[in-house]
Amino acid sequence: MIPRQHNGGAVIVFSFIIAYMLTAIPLPDWAANWRPAWVAMVLVYWCMALPERVGIGIAWMLGVLLDVQQGTIFCQNALGMVIIAYLIIMSHRRIRAFPLAQQAMLVCIFLLLFHLSALWIQGILGFPSKDWTFWTPALTSMIIWPWLFIILREIRRKFHVF
Repeated sequence: MIPRQHNGGAVIVFSFIIAYMLTAIPLPDWAANWRPAWVAMVLVYWCMALPERVGIGIAWMLGVLLDVQQGTIFCQNALGMVIIAYLIIMSHRRIRAFPLAQQAMLVCIFLLLFHLSALWIQGILGFPSKDWTFWTPALTSMIIWPWLFIILREIRRKFHVF
């Protein structure tokens, strides 16, 4: 058996760097709660497209980096990222067959789970619960998902990432 050589690791890393940069861009107060979950959406794409390359370990590291970037409780985002990665990897073949609108709804559900895990950790530690705008990134991510999917798919095809 000939070992399969992987292509495009730099493309995957670069896509996550762009996602972190989009997460760090300052927004006005009225728009800050509507910021899409860029890193989580890019993680969903790569776990769905290449589950053998981007998995739970990568999700954990991405979550820890997101915790450092946002100054949140250590491993709060890491837990959510691991949950998302596990669910996507377990059902990636089914999800890839869905139309983009249905995938967008699933992305919204996965991101709601991501935010629910963060809310759960904050509740355990005694922090006050957030208002309803805590859930809005899942909605904006659902709206943006079809375009992000198409862009990342085209980048993956152009640079022969497999």
